[in-house]
Amino acid sequence: MSVAILTIAFIVFLVVGYWTYGRWVARHFDLSATRETPSHTLQDGVDFVPTHPFYLFGQHFSAIAAAGPIAGPIIAAVTFGWLPGLLWIAFGVIFIGAVHDFSSLILSVKNGACSIAEMAKNNISRKAGLALMAFILITLVYIIVAFGDVTASSFVFTSEELQAVHTNFHPGGAVAAASVYYLCLCFVLGLVQRYLRPPLWLVSIIFPVLVVFTSWAGTMTSQYFLLDMKTWAVFIALYCALGSMLPTWMLLQPRGFLGGFVLYFALAIGLIGLLFGGHTIQLPAIKEGVSWFAGTTGMFPFLFVTIACGACSGFHGLVCSGTTSKQIDKETHTHTIGYGAMLSEALVAFIALAVVMVQLPEGIKGMKPGTIYGKGIGDFLTMMVGEKYRLEAMTFGAMAFSTFVFDTIDVATRLGRYLIQELTGLKGWLGSFVGTWAIVVPAGLILYFSDAGSWAKFWGLFGAANQLLAALTLLTITLWLRESKRPIYFTLLPMFFVLSMTLLALVGLLVDGVQKTQGFDLSLVITLTSVSLILLAGVVGFESLKRARA
Repeated sequence: MSVAILTIAFIVFLVVGYWTYGRWVARHFDLSATRETPSHTLQDGVDFVPTHPFYLFGQHFSAIAAAGPIAGPIIAAVTFGWLPGLLWIAFGVIFIGAVHDFSSLILSVKNGACSIAEMAKNNISRKAGLALMAFILITLVYIIVAFGDVTASSFVFTSEELQAVHTNFHPGGAVAAASVYYLCLCFVLGLVQRYLRPPLWLVSIIFPVLVVFTSWAGTMTSQYFLLDMKTWAVFIALYCALGSMLPTWMLLQPRGFLGGFVLYFALAIGLIGLLFGGHTIQLPAIKEGVSWFAGTTGMFPFLFVTIACGACSGFHGLVCSGTTSKQIDKETHTHTIGYGAMLSEALVAFIALAVVMVQLPEGIKGMKPGTIYGKGIGDFLTMMVGEKYRLEAMTFGAMAFSTFVFDTIDVATRLGRYLIQELTGLKGWLGSFVGTWAIVVPAGLILYFSDAGSWAKFWGLFGAANQLLAALTLLTITLWLRESKRPIYFTLLPMFFVLSMTLLALVGLLVDGVQKTQGFDLSLVITLTSVSLILLAGVVGFESLKRARA
């Protein structure tokens, strides 16, 4: 089967979904272009800043489209085959994921840009709000752990084939170097925007070109960034702390803006490669001997938590209600940024899935998701620029993966800081410091004391927690819609589906963790976390039922 035809059909499906179902959902929220948003009423120049929708779309897109829509589809394709993942991404994003993101964003904007936990406290009960806040904090820690570990793994990756030809080139060191240069470029852009105020069109021309230059610079200096996993884990934790405490204009906005262009580049390269590369599908549609319902490897429910961010993601609700809602200039922008960015992420997930589909199973056996993606994008880019630039092409592909991760983990830390400040009432520098380190310390410790490659163990728990958070967010939105005398079925039905799949997955992880636990080890941590998440979700569900019956 031709990958090009499948790609065109998928894009058409997303476009039709945006203009039909997306607009239908938008009509239920009474969007106004004249009603003042929190970015104006609470403007402070730090967190609440009215932002141009083009700039904000890139920032929001890069924040939500991290390793999840890339690693998840790749893992699922290798485990189950490509067809189940494709169906879940296509239908899940239109009817569940994009509805979740858009509803979270507009609900936060209409409620003073408060968090999902604060909305649960106001619309359900104080107990439900506190339980959801604890649930979110645990989830954020595991987001940082899972994404930080997979990124650190890509920074120490070696390739005997490439090193045999280029003795001074280290693939992992090149990706690390390019990623560091990219982050430095983000700081420079923030300062330029703040103090020189160049026109947006000029910035959009110069700095994306410099991002591409960082890939070349990474290949030239790869030998200077050779650190072990634990050292990179410490640096990633420190970056999270720094990214959380800096003003949005200094890192969050410029990093999001440039990260958006990296995403656009990766999307363009992927689409060109799939449409004009003459590729055919090599991977089986459904893997032979796949388990449908058994244990922690069964397609039901683990397909739906393995592919989290590409179809539906609770983390997106945190971004929508945490950082993006504080920067929305007009309510009418929420449809494009909330619903539209999620559909764009589904396209990222499709390209990641397609990268695996065109590979023979034996050709990718044992590879990490980031390596598979970097190689695939590198192959597509090499087709465009020539074999002479293969090193730069592969470095760009892997760097794109790591920059997507950086775009998420500093946002995750900032969101955790916001929640802890809400919980403690601490304001200013002290609140920022305490909130940040309350998230970074546990995540950093888990990263530091975990074995190399533990991301695979974290991924199932991250996916289950992430999807359960989406279900609880949809539950909160449903109760708000009910109180507002609006239709609820377009959030209620997705909530029941996601809730059932993720609870089954968490129970499976709990049973597996109990069987594998040997003293105080990673399996015990996963077991205790699974129990905690199930109990906290139970509290939110029970309080919601009480409110609905009141």
